[in-house]
Amino acid sequence: MVSGRLRTVLRKLHLYIGLVFGLLFIMLGLTGTAISWRDELDRWLNPDLLQAVSATRIPVGAATVETVTARLLADPKYGKPNLLMLPVDEHDVFIAYYPIHGEQAAVGRSRQVMIDPITLAVKGERLWGVPGLSRPQLLPTMFHLHRYLLSGDTGKTIIGVTGMMLLLSVLLGIALWWPKATQRAWKQAVRITHGGSWSRFNYSFHRAAGIFVAPVLAITAFSGWYLNLPKWVTPIIASVATVSPQVKHQSETPPPGTRAITPAQAMTAAQQQFPDALVTRVGLPRKPGDAYEVRLRQNAEIQGGSGATRLWLDAYTGRPLGVRDPLNGASGDTLISWLFPLHTGEAFGSYGRAFITVFGLMPLAFAVTGVLIWWKRRSGHRRHLERERGRIVPLSRGRERG
Repeated sequence: MVSGRLRTVLRKLHLYIGLVFGLLFIMLGLTGTAISWRDELDRWLNPDLLQAVSATRIPVGAATVETVTARLLADPKYGKPNLLMLPVDEHDVFIAYYPIHGEQAAVGRSRQVMIDPITLAVKGERLWGVPGLSRPQLLPTMFHLHRYLLSGDTGKTIIGVTGMMLLLSVLLGIALWWPKATQRAWKQAVRITHGGSWSRFNYSFHRAAGIFVAPVLAITAFSGWYLNLPKWVTPIIASVATVSPQVKHQSETPPPGTRAITPAQAMTAAQQQFPDALVTRVGLPRKPGDAYEVRLRQNAEIQGGSGATRLWLDAYTGRPLGVRDPLNGASGDTLISWLFPLHTGEAFGSYGRAFITVFGLMPLAFAVTGVLIWWKRRSGHRRHLERERGRIVPLSRGRERG
């Protein structure tokens, strides 16, 4: 148990972190409850954009990818995309990503074009990451508020630091919670009581409930810190586990007149490397020297959706340049591959996501009870000072009475 002056210092740190970052903790929790189901909610709000006219055959074949790419290249309004997302569920659509130019250009923003995989018709488009409250923009806005604070790289850094401070607050809370080494003290430390006093309830809830959710809150905070500021966190992970170095894969300079392979050919090359995996995204080369980046989802992966398997291919030969396989990575790579699905809850399927949805309310509950505890102590301290002042008789007045 921490006591004495050290306890006072830790309690003040815990308090000040909550007062300074409390609103951000609450915002991250509430937006996290919604974006745990981002894809489902987005499709429900925007069926005209994000649902195919009939069931799509999954997995989508390379021939369909070739046709969709040709459809985009033939239209001067679209052309070559930076990224092509493939349907992963039976009613999904193709989503092609294009850069945004001009005043609305910012980190995390793209122009999305949706293509029906059955009719090959363009269903519509939207600006991903540009704030708005319309149905097409609502879920992207909520995601970018959660990830970027709607402020690009600056907001991404602020959110990353907020995750770091949340982790520190959790560790301080555990230190302050730790009871004496007696059975009675431990029982009291995990009980939520009322006894006719709301102040007692606030304190016991903040203390007991806090220790039960501390492991999940710490994992969520650490993973959020990593996802926004990987350059800060990766060295910490590398100090205790093996992490593969990050390499920027480059295509070889081709002979004059050599044409780059198509996205469909890149997809086929990726399937040869991972024949049982589902191709979910194809990142196209943007400039000479760039490589294709194909994302796949293997059956045994923890991360759902687009998966976490990545394969880099030479843009002219299709030769594999590098791979990130979450099922066969180093110990640190495996730990990193778990962080995103733990953060979203999808590591444990629908039950995990439902838990994260409810868990997102906890920062609000701890912020409210924490402020009430602080306010009561502050008021009590003020009353104590007033009583002490009332007991002191000024020397001049004492002489007058004499």
